[in-house]
Amino acid sequence: MHSWDFQSPGLIAFGEGKAACVGPLVKSRISGKILLVTGPVLLRTGAVEPVLQSLREADVPFALHAETSGEPTSRHVEDALALFRRENCTALVACGGGGPMDLAKAVSLLHANGGSPADYARKGASPKAGPPVFALPTTAGSGSEVSGNTVIIDAATQEKLLIGSPALVPVAAILDPLLTRSMPPSLTAATGMDALTHAIESYVSRKATDMTMPLSLRAAARLVRFLPQAWKRPDDAEARRECLLASLEAGLAFANSSVALVHGMARPLGAKFGVPHGLSNAMLLETVTAFSLSGNPQRYARLAQAMGAATTGLDDAAAAGLLPPLLRDLAATLGIPRLRERVSEDELAAQCGIMVREALASGSPANNPREATPGDIARLYKEAL
Repeated sequence: MHSWDFQSPGLIAFGEGKAACVGPLVKSRISGKILLVTGPVLLRTGAVEPVLQSLREADVPFALHAETSGEPTSRHVEDALALFRRENCTALVACGGGGPMDLAKAVSLLHANGGSPADYARKGASPKAGPPVFALPTTAGSGSEVSGNTVIIDAATQEKLLIGSPALVPVAAILDPLLTRSMPPSLTAATGMDALTHAIESYVSRKATDMTMPLSLRAAARLVRFLPQAWKRPDDAEARRECLLASLEAGLAFANSSVALVHGMARPLGAKFGVPHGLSNAMLLETVTAFSLSGNPQRYARLAQAMGAATTGLDDAAAAGLLPPLLRDLAATLGIPRLRERVSEDELAAQCGIMVREALASGSPANNPREATPGDIARLYKEAL
């Protein structure tokens, strides 16, 4: 813990109305045309309009890619890369949830290094930096705007490929709470629980540092307080701001300390059954946390305390034990469905073996405070139903 590196974008801009600065910022740093990567719903509802307006007012030429709904596949990457090259673009602006930001990072990666996403999911891959990415999140959850990670689904195998490199960290993260107000309650809940999972796992990760742990604790405390408010009252400006700030804090924390078993198990759920990433994390969080408590009861106790559990007078093990019920109650408040509502027992049994292998291959479970064997992971999937 006493020797560490900390990576983040060169610029982090936060506050209401900050989307208006993207045009002047890009123009001051980039010459040529940019590729704006967003989603079709954001384009249709006008949520991305402040970004479009800023680019136009700054006379920044751009091409638009708004074809990807949800999590990007390798085919989406191919299509966006072809457009980037056809339009002779020199940089990317990603506006959306984790999907558009992951897609933009992958385009930058492959434009500079060639190959396919699968080539960089293996350990030891060291790509060079590609065209710069400017990231504007419209959800308070993924933290992708400050991380060097991208997740792409292999269209051939349906495996979620996790690629991590300092070369993928955006050059600037612009966080405008006004961009998050278009999220419906279900998306607010799922992305907020994703951010909470980042906060919890980065705090207990074997790679946590003196720099990341305070960020993790602050994020967890903010989310347990303000996420239910943002879910219940979408126009609550304070709640939206605090949730986005918590997502930023948790993003910076996990980008530098990594995530753990929940994320490792969540990725195959998305790849095999189409469960959105944030929802996958939310469905597994209580069960996996209960399993992991004995690995570091002191840190889980501090999390429980920061999240408002009545830990006074309790030893670490007893205080840590208050965390899973707290997570269960929060998920119920936010209307998070059980895993069984998305995946049947038979479907899970048919895919469980390969899901366990893919979870372990992601590397994230190695950071968990309690080691999980293949048998443990298979059992946890069943318990989460």
